[in-house]
Amino acid sequence: MKRNLQQTRHTQKRYDATSVIYNVMEWPVEQWLYKKWRRKLWGKINGSGILEIGVGTGKNISFYPIHIEVTAIDLSPGMLKRAKTKLTKEEIDDVTLQEMDTQELDFMENTFDEAVATFAFCSVPDPVLGFKEALRVTKPGGRLHLLEHMISKNKNFAFVMKKLDPPIHYLSGVHIARETVENVEKAGWEILETEELTSGGVFRMIEAKKPY
Repeated sequence: MKRNLQQTRHTQKRYDATSVIYNVMEWPVEQWLYKKWRRKLWGKINGSGILEIGVGTGKNISFYPIHIEVTAIDLSPGMLKRAKTKLTKEEIDDVTLQEMDTQELDFMENTFDEAVATFAFCSVPDPVLGFKEALRVTKPGGRLHLLEHMISKNKNFAFVMKKLDPPIHYLSGVHIARETVENVEKAGWEILETEELTSGGVFRMIEAKKPY
């Protein structure tokens, strides 16, 4: 399975364009909801070598456990620039930032103990390919931890989300109608737990395991 370079470039350009205002744009919902969810997610991390997929502007950096080494990747140079500034401000050393496409990870098989992504796979052009790559580079028995938004379980709301998905993706690079749980399973992960954080299951926390 090969990545679609045209779609990948589109996503990269959209995130580069919004990287300057991204933190300001999301500040209200970050303070209201996302911060507490990020803290909860990172509290579940047990491995020592962690891959963060889609580090963005570095919103998770403040929640990294002190005992882990993180390799954090992102497709957007603009986003990584802000993440580097965040690292410097937090004075954190055990983090490596790399520009990289989740659909084509430049790591050996079985490299990481666990993989983490928050609000990243809504924008990966081919999410199943991205999850397969995450599976490949995670050690057998290793966990995948996700905090994602996806299509609602409410049929009427889901219908509206599907209609709005194409224009929203064109403008922002984000998909709002992803079947993320199903995509994780299609990639070969074993679902361990899915927690619905909001009504209708739009926001969910997912934990999966790489089979031995």
